[in-house]
Amino acid sequence: MGIFKNKKEAEEGVNAAFPRHIAVILDGNGRWAKARGLPRTVGHAAGAETFRRIATYCRDIGVEYLTVYAFSTENWKRPKEEIDAIMGLLAKYLREAVGKMEKDHIRLKVFGDASILPGDLQLLIRETADISRRYDGFQANVCINYGGRDEIVRAAMRYAEDYKAGRAPALTEEAFTGYMYSAGIPDPDIVIRPGGELRLSNFLMWESAYSELIFTDVLWPDFTPADIDAAVAEYQRRERRFGAIKVENG
Repeated sequence: MGIFKNKKEAEEGVNAAFPRHIAVILDGNGRWAKARGLPRTVGHAAGAETFRRIATYCRDIGVEYLTVYAFSTENWKRPKEEIDAIMGLLAKYLREAVGKMEKDHIRLKVFGDASILPGDLQLLIRETADISRRYDGFQANVCINYGGRDEIVRAAMRYAEDYKAGRAPALTEEAFTGYMYSAGIPDPDIVIRPGGELRLSNFLMWESAYSELIFTDVLWPDFTPADIDAAVAEYQRRERRFGAIKVENG
Protein backbone atom coordinates (compact mmCIF):
# COMPACT_ATOMS: atom_id res chain seq x y z
CA MET A 1 0.00 0.00 0.00
CA GLY A 2 1.37 3.42 -0.93
CA ILE A 3 1.86 5.99 1.81
CA PHE A 4 1.22 9.60 0.81
CA LYS A 5 1.82 12.53 3.09
CA ASN A 6 -0.11 15.13 1.09
CA LYS A 7 -3.39 15.37 -0.75
CA LYS A 8 -1.87 15.71 -4.23
CA GLU A 9 0.27 12.60 -3.82
CA ALA A 10 -2.70 10.65 -2.48
CA GLU A 11 -4.90 11.62 -5.40
CA GLU A 12 -2.22 10.58 -7.89
CA GLY A 13 -1.47 7.25 -6.20
CA VAL A 14 -3.25 3.97 -5.62
CA ASN A 15 -4.19 4.84 -2.04
CA ALA A 16 -6.45 7.88 -2.21
CA ALA A 17 -6.99 8.01 1.54
CA PHE A 18 -5.97 11.44 2.78
CA PRO A 19 -7.45 13.07 5.87
CA ARG A 20 -9.69 16.05 5.27
CA HIS A 21 -9.90 16.87 8.97
CA ILE A 22 -7.25 16.42 11.67
CA ALA A 23 -7.95 17.12 15.34
CA VAL A 24 -5.28 17.54 18.01
CA ILE A 25 -5.37 17.68 21.82
CA LEU A 26 -2.69 20.23 22.73
CA ASP A 27 -1.16 18.39 25.67
CA GLY A 28 2.19 18.62 27.41
CA ASN A 29 2.88 22.37 27.52
CA GLY A 30 3.25 22.47 31.30
CA ARG A 31 5.43 19.36 31.48
CA TRP A 32 7.63 20.70 28.66
CA ALA A 33 8.27 23.87 30.67
CA LYS A 34 8.80 22.02 33.96
CA ALA A 35 11.43 19.77 32.38
CA ARG A 36 13.37 22.91 31.49
CA GLY A 37 12.93 24.58 34.86
CA LEU A 38 10.61 27.21 33.36
CA PRO A 39 7.16 28.49 34.40
CA ARG A 40 4.21 26.65 32.90
CA THR A 41 3.22 29.87 31.13
CA VAL A 42 6.39 29.60 29.01
CA GLY A 43 5.24 26.17 27.90
CA HIS A 44 1.90 27.56 26.78
CA ALA A 45 3.67 30.28 24.76
CA ALA A 46 5.82 27.62 23.09
CA GLY A 47 2.69 25.57 22.41
CA ALA A 48 1.03 28.57 20.72
CA GLU A 49 3.98 28.86 18.32
CA THR A 50 3.75 25.14 17.59
CA PHE A 51 0.08 25.55 16.72
CA ARG A 52 0.97 28.32 14.28
CA ARG A 53 3.55 26.11 12.53
CA ILE A 54 1.35 23.01 12.44
CA ALA A 55 -1.69 24.92 11.13
CA THR A 56 0.40 26.35 8.28
CA TYR A 57 1.82 22.93 7.47
CA CYS A 58 -1.59 21.23 7.47
CA ARG A 59 -2.90 23.88 5.10
CA ASP A 60 0.11 23.49 2.80
CA ILE A 61 -0.22 19.70 2.45
CA GLY A 62 -3.93 19.86 1.67
CA VAL A 63 -5.70 19.22 4.98
CA GLU A 64 -9.00 21.11 4.87
CA TYR A 65 -9.75 21.38 8.61
CA LEU A 66 -7.60 21.42 11.73
CA THR A 67 -9.32 21.41 15.12
CA VAL A 68 -7.29 21.89 18.30
CA TYR A 69 -8.24 21.57 21.97
CA ALA A 70 -6.81 24.73 23.53
CA PHE A 71 -8.80 25.25 26.76
CA SER A 72 -11.39 22.89 28.21
CA THR A 73 -14.34 23.55 30.49
CA GLU A 74 -12.33 21.75 33.18
CA ASN A 75 -9.23 23.95 32.77
CA TRP A 76 -10.84 26.70 34.88
CA LYS A 77 -9.64 24.64 37.87
CA ARG A 78 -6.04 25.67 37.12
CA PRO A 79 -4.25 28.52 38.95
CA LYS A 80 -5.49 32.00 38.00
CA GLU A 81 -2.04 33.06 36.82
CA GLU A 82 -1.94 30.22 34.32
CA ILE A 83 -5.51 30.86 33.13
CA ASP A 84 -4.78 34.56 32.62
CA ALA A 85 -1.65 33.70 30.64
CA ILE A 86 -3.54 31.28 28.41
CA MET A 87 -6.31 33.83 27.75
CA GLY A 88 -3.68 36.44 26.91
CA LEU A 89 -1.99 34.10 24.45
CA LEU A 90 -5.30 33.24 22.81
CA ALA A 91 -6.14 36.94 22.40
CA LYS A 92 -2.66 37.64 21.00
CA TYR A 93 -2.99 34.82 18.49
CA LEU A 94 -6.45 35.92 17.35
CA ARG A 95 -5.30 39.53 16.91
CA GLU A 96 -2.43 38.36 14.72
CA ALA A 97 -4.73 35.98 12.86
CA VAL A 98 -7.19 38.69 11.80
CA GLY A 99 -4.78 40.29 9.32
CA LYS A 100 -3.48 36.95 8.08
CA MET A 101 -7.02 35.65 7.51
CA GLU A 102 -7.82 38.61 5.26
CA LYS A 103 -4.53 38.29 3.37
CA ASP A 104 -4.46 34.50 2.91
CA HIS A 105 -8.22 33.81 2.94
CA ILE A 106 -7.90 31.49 5.94
CA ARG A 107 -10.89 30.69 8.10
CA LEU A 108 -10.66 30.47 11.88
CA LYS A 109 -13.53 29.57 14.16
CA VAL A 110 -13.85 29.04 17.89
CA PHE A 111 -15.80 26.09 19.29
CA GLY A 112 -17.06 26.43 22.85
CA ASP A 113 -19.04 28.69 25.15
CA ALA A 114 -17.53 32.15 24.67
CA SER A 115 -20.03 33.90 26.95
CA ILE A 116 -17.79 33.76 30.05
CA LEU A 117 -14.51 34.58 28.30
CA PRO A 118 -12.84 38.00 28.70
CA GLY A 119 -14.57 40.75 26.71
CA ASP A 120 -11.65 41.42 24.35
CA LEU A 121 -11.46 37.72 23.51
CA GLN A 122 -15.19 37.61 22.77
CA LEU A 123 -14.83 40.56 20.35
CA LEU A 124 -11.94 38.86 18.56
CA ILE A 125 -13.91 35.62 18.28
CA ARG A 126 -16.79 37.48 16.63
CA GLU A 127 -14.39 39.27 14.29
CA THR A 128 -12.70 36.06 13.15
CA ALA A 129 -16.13 34.45 12.64
CA ASP A 130 -17.22 37.38 10.44
CA ILE A 131 -14.06 37.15 8.33
CA SER A 132 -14.43 33.36 8.00
CA ARG A 133 -17.87 33.74 6.46
CA ARG A 134 -16.37 35.66 3.54
CA TYR A 135 -13.94 32.99 2.35
CA ASP A 136 -13.58 29.35 1.40
CA GLY A 137 -10.51 27.20 1.98
CA PHE A 138 -8.52 25.90 4.93
CA GLN A 139 -10.23 26.29 8.31
CA ALA A 140 -8.67 26.13 11.77
CA ASN A 141 -11.02 25.50 14.69
CA VAL A 142 -9.84 26.40 18.18
CA CYS A 143 -11.75 24.86 21.09
CA ILE A 144 -11.90 27.35 23.96
CA ASN A 145 -14.01 26.75 27.08
CA TYR A 146 -15.05 23.58 25.31
CA GLY A 147 -16.15 20.17 26.58
CA GLY A 148 -17.51 17.33 24.48
CA ARG A 149 -20.30 16.44 26.90
CA ASP A 150 -21.17 20.11 27.34
CA GLU A 151 -21.42 20.47 23.56
CA ILE A 152 -23.88 17.56 23.36
CA VAL A 153 -26.01 18.95 26.21
CA ARG A 154 -26.13 22.40 24.59
CA ALA A 155 -27.03 20.88 21.23
CA ALA A 156 -29.85 18.87 22.84
CA MET A 157 -31.24 21.98 24.53
CA ARG A 158 -31.15 23.99 21.30
CA TYR A 159 -32.80 21.17 19.36
CA ALA A 160 -35.53 20.81 22.01
CA GLU A 161 -36.29 24.55 21.83
CA ASP A 162 -36.50 24.48 18.04
CA TYR A 163 -38.60 21.32 18.02
CA LYS A 164 -41.05 22.79 20.53
CA ALA A 165 -41.34 25.90 18.34
CA GLY A 166 -41.90 23.81 15.22
CA ARG A 167 -38.58 24.81 13.65
CA ALA A 168 -36.80 21.44 13.86
CA PRO A 169 -37.37 18.18 11.95
CA ALA A 170 -37.78 14.79 13.59
CA LEU A 171 -34.65 13.86 15.54
CA THR A 172 -32.02 11.99 13.54
CA GLU A 173 -28.24 11.83 13.83
CA GLU A 174 -27.94 14.11 10.82
CA ALA A 175 -30.39 16.65 12.22
CA PHE A 176 -28.73 16.62 15.64
CA THR A 177 -25.28 17.11 14.12
CA GLY A 178 -26.53 20.44 12.80
CA TYR A 179 -26.75 21.72 16.37
CA MET A 180 -23.13 21.00 17.24
CA TYR A 181 -20.37 23.62 17.20
CA SER A 182 -18.90 21.65 14.28
CA ALA A 183 -22.06 21.79 12.15
CA GLY A 184 -21.26 21.85 8.47
CA ILE A 185 -17.78 20.32 8.60
CA PRO A 186 -16.77 16.66 8.30
CA ASP A 187 -15.96 14.63 11.38
CA PRO A 188 -12.23 14.35 12.12
CA ASP A 189 -10.52 11.52 10.28
CA ILE A 190 -7.71 11.54 12.84
CA VAL A 191 -7.56 12.59 16.49
CA ILE A 192 -3.97 13.00 17.68
CA ARG A 193 -3.01 13.22 21.34
CA PRO A 194 0.59 14.22 22.05
CA GLY A 195 1.97 14.10 25.59
CA GLY A 196 1.73 10.40 26.38
CA GLU A 197 -1.79 10.25 27.83
CA LEU A 198 -4.15 7.59 26.42
CA ARG A 199 -7.57 9.24 26.63
CA LEU A 200 -9.72 11.77 24.77
CA SER A 201 -10.37 14.00 27.81
CA ASN A 202 -13.86 15.04 26.72
CA PHE A 203 -12.75 16.18 23.25
CA LEU A 204 -15.17 15.95 20.30
CA MET A 205 -17.12 13.12 21.90
CA TRP A 206 -19.86 13.19 19.23
CA GLU A 207 -17.66 13.92 16.23
CA SER A 208 -14.88 11.40 16.95
CA ALA A 209 -17.09 8.30 17.06
CA TYR A 210 -15.25 6.78 14.07
CA SER A 211 -12.04 8.83 14.10
CA GLU A 212 -8.69 7.05 13.99
CA LEU A 213 -6.95 7.69 17.33
CA ILE A 214 -3.21 8.27 17.37
CA PHE A 215 -1.26 8.73 20.61
CA THR A 216 2.35 9.89 20.89
CA ASP A 217 4.73 10.62 23.75
CA VAL A 218 5.94 13.82 22.05
CA LEU A 219 5.01 16.87 24.11
CA TRP A 220 3.04 19.44 22.15
CA PRO A 221 5.74 22.18 22.05
CA ASP A 222 8.10 19.60 20.48
CA PHE A 223 5.51 18.48 17.90
CA THR A 224 6.70 18.99 14.31
CA PRO A 225 5.44 18.58 10.75
CA ALA A 226 7.22 15.21 10.76
CA ASP A 227 4.80 14.09 13.48
CA ILE A 228 1.88 15.11 11.26
CA ASP A 229 3.43 13.10 8.41
CA ALA A 230 3.77 10.09 10.72
CA ALA A 231 0.13 10.38 11.79
CA VAL A 232 -1.06 10.62 8.19
CA ALA A 233 1.06 7.61 7.23
CA GLU A 234 -0.39 5.61 10.13
CA TYR A 235 -3.90 6.70 9.11
CA GLN A 236 -3.28 5.48 5.57
CA ARG A 237 -2.15 2.08 6.85
CA ARG A 238 -5.45 1.54 8.65
CA GLU A 239 -8.62 0.15 7.10
CA ARG A 240 -11.69 2.20 7.96
CA ARG A 241 -14.86 0.11 7.79
CA PHE A 242 -17.32 2.19 9.87
CA GLY A 243 -18.94 -0.91 11.29
CA ALA A 244 -18.93 -2.95 8.06
CA ILE A 245 -16.74 -5.98 7.32
CA LYS A 246 -13.88 -6.30 4.91
CA VAL A 247 -14.93 -7.66 1.52
CA GLU A 248 -12.38 -10.05 0.06
CA ASN A 249 -11.82 -10.00 -3.71
CA GLY A 250 -11.78 -13.16 -5.72
